[in-house]
Amino acid sequence: MTPLEKTRMKSQDVDVLIIGGGVTGTGIARDLALRGVTSLLVEKSDINAGASGGNHGLLHSGARYVAKDAHSARECRSEGMILKQMAAHCIDDCSGFFVGVKGDDEAYIADFPERCRENGIFSRSLSLAEARELEPSLSKDIIAVHQVADAAIDPFMLSRENAADTNRLGSSIVCHTRLIRFDRDGRRIVRAWLEDTRTSRTFCVEPCQVINAAGSWAGQVASLAGVSVPLVYSKGTLLVTQMRMTQGVINRLRPPSDGDILVPGGTVSILGTTSIRVEDPDRICPTVAETDHIVAQGAMMVPGLEKVRYIRAYSGVRPLAGKNGKKGCGDDRDVSRGFVLESHEKQGLDNLITITGGKLTTFRLMAEKASDLVCARIGNTRPCLTLTHPLPSTMAGRWTEPGAGPRYWMQKKHKGRDRILCECEMISEKTVDDISDALRKTGEQPGLLALGNRSRLGKGPCQGAFCSARVLAHLYDNKTLSGTDGILEIKSFLSERWKGQQPVFWGDQLIQAELTEAVHCGLFDLERFCGKGDHDI
Repeated sequence: MTPLEKTRMKSQDVDVLIIGGGVTGTGIARDLALRGVTSLLVEKSDINAGASGGNHGLLHSGARYVAKDAHSARECRSEGMILKQMAAHCIDDCSGFFVGVKGDDEAYIADFPERCRENGIFSRSLSLAEARELEPSLSKDIIAVHQVADAAIDPFMLSRENAADTNRLGSSIVCHTRLIRFDRDGRRIVRAWLEDTRTSRTFCVEPCQVINAAGSWAGQVASLAGVSVPLVYSKGTLLVTQMRMTQGVINRLRPPSDGDILVPGGTVSILGTTSIRVEDPDRICPTVAETDHIVAQGAMMVPGLEKVRYIRAYSGVRPLAGKNGKKGCGDDRDVSRGFVLESHEKQGLDNLITITGGKLTTFRLMAEKASDLVCARIGNTRPCLTLTHPLPSTMAGRWTEPGAGPRYWMQKKHKGRDRILCECEMISEKTVDDISDALRKTGEQPGLLALGNRSRLGKGPCQGAFCSARVLAHLYDNKTLSGTDGILEIKSFLSERWKGQQPVFWGDQLIQAELTEAVHCGLFDLERFCGKGDHDI
């Protein structure tokens, strides 16, 4: 008997096991719950730990894909319109521009309006004077401007709201739980073995159906079931500015390339991206070379991007399906941004589904199609309701909203003595306590990383330099932490912040990083507790 079998618990029956806690996985869980199908969603890390938390938050109008990927362009157009109705509180409907710059392909610029028209995508030509009146920060070198129906969407709010409604409807979402093995009987998965990554406790469930929504890790999940899902991994790096640079989205009017999208993110802007082939989705980080390249390209549209303060960089991995390429680095923008729904029946398995590829904009459609297939298999004939039932707004979603802290504070949502712990984002003791209570209800242990993943904690210009110590002290004061628990907490939290700051070490952010190091290493002596292999603090 193996150690795994010795720790085996009594099996738990579930209708549907969903693997992956990104926007697609949480969207599937809600779609099924609205049809009366209960599910268990497991995520090996935390909600939006993969591509759903590593994107620019652009709700595509579809215009970016009109030249090379008409199918994706139409999907984005349709789904963007639906989400603006069904998840309006998650969206900044700020509109967007496609701008041509001197030296860009004039034939591409000239063809753009007709290609939009052919795909049913709104576009309106503006004079340069009209464009600069709406967006004064645009370069003097622009030669053409077209307005489109782009918008910004908060992926963290979106996933949190889907998760909250899923829980309300009776299904379960469990983080820090990874799949370690499937047991098969002929053409069916009969048992899935899971491990709590914090305690190493193992247990199993016996699902009727399994949905693989693990994004870039979908191939690894499929292999545990003895089937294959070929994927290409494309890394994209993005930069976060200290302030909001434009009112709307700014796209370069050329074939998709590097550094050609600037997206408002509430009080900041997000500039990107790159497309670099990688072999392992677990081993990615932004680089200085990418940062320099992105800034140089973005500044051709908005010159202020050369001098603005960047507070961090981050990377995500796009799981692209349907094409194999040469190993090593390369540009994978020719790979379709459409999604793939694989039933695996031709591979000899009748109760596994894989849904991968796609975009943040098309997550609802991906969830609908995956749920349709599951429901057909189990005999559920109820229709998809995500087209007609708006996504409810909850406090879990509002905690993630940029700029929400000052607004709630000014509205005096919190009564009595309530100290501010994070001055950049105006996060108070009461907010930390409320999020901690919500974490406990789902079996999570409140800590700096968990709080940061559910709020704006550490996401302001100081990147956790001061709020990390304040929140940690508060967690000790209310007995959430004890002993040396806080050392690992603050190390892990600041390491994540540091990882994103290293590629943008110049100007004010370098000064901020030196101050952070002085406080935490010089004053708190934190580096004394850092072991071999830890990130430098």
